Order: sequence, then C-alpha cells, then structure tokens
Amino acid sequence: MKAIFTQSAPPASGPYSQGVEANGIVYLSGQLPLDPKTGEKVADEIQLQTRQVLNNISSILASADLGLGDVIRCEVFLKDMGDFASMNEVYAEFFVTDHKPARQAFQVGALPLDALVEISCIAHR
Repeated sequence: MKAIFTQSAPPASGPYSQGVEANGIVYLSGQLPLDPKTGEKVADEIQLQTRQVLNNISSILASADLGLGDVIRCEVFLKDMGDFASMNEVYAEFFVTDHKPARQAFQVGALPLDALVEISCIAHR
C-alpha cells in the first residue's frame, strides 16, 4: 500500500490519509469544502462547496497521476437532500467523460465543520 498526499488539497485532520493506493486501486478519503491555502470552509452555498470538494479530489488524484476520468465510484454525503439537484449540476461539470462513475448519495445527520457536502471516491489506475 502507498499513502497519497498533496499540499494542493487540505491535509487529513485525523489519523487517516488523503488517499491510499493498493493494487492499482486508489481510495480517496471523504473531502470537505476546505480551501487548501487557508484551511477554511468555503461559503455556505452548496454549489461553491461542491466545486471546492471536487477541486480537492482532482488535486489528490493528480498527485497520483490520475484524473476524474479514472474514478469508478463516488459517495456523496449531503447535509440536506434538498441540495441534491444543485450539487448534481456542479458534479456534472466535473465528470464529463463518456463513462460516469457509479455513485451513491445520502443525506446525513451532520458533517464535520457543518459542511453541506462531503464526497469520497475510488479510482482505478
């Protein structure tokens, strides 16, 4: 196994890695809408938060020489399922390849730092 880390995305805030690669599969930890330069959560607006989360995911994948086209599965955690359509609009801007990753979306009771969205993913080399 190999840990994946980049300073272009927020560091892990606990005893876990931004990502781990094992046997050509890259598992990314859930990403929050944190600006990697400031460590602060971006504005409380679902589209801005979704964009930041996906930018963070893109940065971590890039550090492993992968891109969003290599993602095979995502899990989306929403504070409010009423934000699903707005999150999905931004999500669609990022996943533009012919194949789209498999995906799950859940409404959860709460997210760290009172975020509106968190996304994790799995990619294949």
